[in-house]
Amino acid sequence: MRFGLLVTNQHPPGDPQTERFEETVEQVRLARTLGFDPVLVGQHFLASEFAMLQPGIAAARLAAETGPMRLGITIYLLPLLNPVAVAEEAASLDIVTGGRLIFGIGLGYRDVEDRAFGVERGTRVGRLLEHLRVIKQLWAGEPATLDLPHCRLDGVTTAVRPVQRPHPPIWVAADGDRAVERAAEIGDTWIINPHATLGTVRRQLALYRAARDRAGKPFPAELPMMREVSVADSRAEAYRLARPFLEQKYRAYVAWGQHRALPGDDDMTQGFDDLLRDRFILGDPSECAEEVRRCAEATGATTMVFRLHWGGMPHERVVRAMRLLADQVRPRVS
Repeated sequence: MRFGLLVTNQHPPGDPQTERFEETVEQVRLARTLGFDPVLVGQHFLASEFAMLQPGIAAARLAAETGPMRLGITIYLLPLLNPVAVAEEAASLDIVTGGRLIFGIGLGYRDVEDRAFGVERGTRVGRLLEHLRVIKQLWAGEPATLDLPHCRLDGVTTAVRPVQRPHPPIWVAADGDRAVERAAEIGDTWIINPHATLGTVRRQLALYRAARDRAGKPFPAELPMMREVSVADSRAEAYRLARPFLEQKYRAYVAWGQHRALPGDDDMTQGFDDLLRDRFILGDPSECAEEVRRCAEATGATTMVFRLHWGGMPHERVVRAMRLLADQVRPRVS
């Protein structure tokens, strides 16, 4: 099983952002030394609760530190973005990384982002599908045509094409049931989100498998699953270290409307103690290893991508958790 790292590029607005990014660079260097793979960064716009660097810029710098690790954008908010810009940026990143880019995409869910980019209600899915079609055509060297108000193409091509053939792996983020089925239809794999309960994920995997079967596509060789993790010398210590920052992150999720993207029976608006049940991995190395095994056995996940760092958490705690995860949790799982 691969252990990957979801890098936190969200920090309190009052923090010195240059210093926070230097810490991220150090964490990626350490991840390489500890044998993590892949390293992922995400995207949001207009996040007033956190200062958040745009992932293409951050990934270009982090690529110098990743060594053999894969580097992923998870996710590009594809309906918001110009498909030509995304196609050429992602192809550039695949070249910069020597063919190690993971191309993650998703719908997004924040109204403020939709309004900022002129995405009208009910058009996200159509835009995502059309943008992905154009991107794949450009990557393949095929003429791409699109006639939409925000982007008009007439048989255009680009010479900036990715190293990987036919294209970098397309990981599709999905929370709701129909979105999970769509991920099966359009992507190379589904990247399982970190905030659904394991019970929800297990149920949705049946939908995912059925949708792959209907599309005539085999189950993917790699199934990545993201989880929030706090590992320390004891469960009480893991709880104490994580709660202020993880709780703040999930309050922001609810304020952003993330809970509305989940199925109705998966309540993300609960208090912290209720929220962590069947959702987060928290404890000493033995307890965390047991939970990682439980996730893998329940889902068939082949790559576990962990977020150990939430906005405001001190760098030293993140480094300590990374070492515990690599040195004491992974051997218990392998």
